[in-house]
Amino acid sequence: MSGERAAVTGRTGESDVIVVGGGVSGLTTALVLAERGHRVRVWSREAAASTTSAVAGALWWPYRIEPEELVGGWALRTLRWFEELAERPDETGVRLVAGVHRGERLTALGPWAAKLTDLVEVEEGLRARLPLIDMPVHLSRLERRLAAAGGAIERRTVTSLDEAAAQAPVVVNCTGLGARELVPDTGVRPVRGQLVLVENPGIEEWFTGTDPESEASTYFFPQPGRLVLGGTAETDDWNAEPDAGTAEQIVARCARVRPEIARARIIGHRVGLRPARDAGVRIEAEPLPGGGRLVHNYGHGGAGVTVALGCAEAAADLVG
Repeated sequence: MSGERAAVTGRTGESDVIVVGGGVSGLTTALVLAERGHRVRVWSREAAASTTSAVAGALWWPYRIEPEELVGGWALRTLRWFEELAERPDETGVRLVAGVHRGERLTALGPWAAKLTDLVEVEEGLRARLPLIDMPVHLSRLERRLAAAGGAIERRTVTSLDEAAAQAPVVVNCTGLGARELVPDTGVRPVRGQLVLVENPGIEEWFTGTDPESEASTYFFPQPGRLVLGGTAETDDWNAEPDAGTAEQIVARCARVRPEIARARIIGHRVGLRPARDAGVRIEAEPLPGGGRLVHNYGHGGAGVTVALGCAEAAADLVG
């Protein structure tokens, strides 16, 4: 729907950079650029609260993301940022919460794990105190901080990156799954994740693990006002609607770990399509006709929140 626009925050008009995509990657990249002095606009088809980022359970952890040799640095940079934000949890949505990755072992992780001072191997798996992010609050804060730095957000459906290139000398592509058509990049594919939201029966720690009976992923994250239950990871599934049978299985798996979950009242269902990429995260620049530059920052799979700042800074470095 090219041409349909509505400015919702900040100032509009002439820009040095247009960031296409208003999820956590796009907003974080735009914020880094704005705070470096660039005049930035974000073009996003949806409000941040309606993006895949808003659905995420959002425990910091490098999950389903490549390339391994780069992910650790991006993730650790973002971890340090989240640790700072956790000093103001009500404002930022970031809290440091303890929990267990059942079945995980230090030897199976990359070198980044040695930098986690709170990561301890126990009989059940790995115990850690990690950032757990309330994404609606965090995304809202990113929007406010971007506006304070002079950035603007416009609701706009983009059918071609050339539209942005016609209005700014630099375009940053943070479109997630949209990159499949916009670049185009056929290596981008959805990994469907379904969640169930229940009233928290008093659980204070997060948990992740593989269910021994089904080999399916099982996790629960205590967020303010709710307990988030998961999950699924269905590659190439574009179905954005919750499935009742899947929801029942998720609750049952989580209840095998904490039986009180079986009695918790269900308050909602969520589905998010993780933007995976066969070749891993793409952060690189290419020239545009007329001397402009296109910078890519997409393909974060299930760890877009985990690497948000690290990737944003890497992409911003390519803007110059």
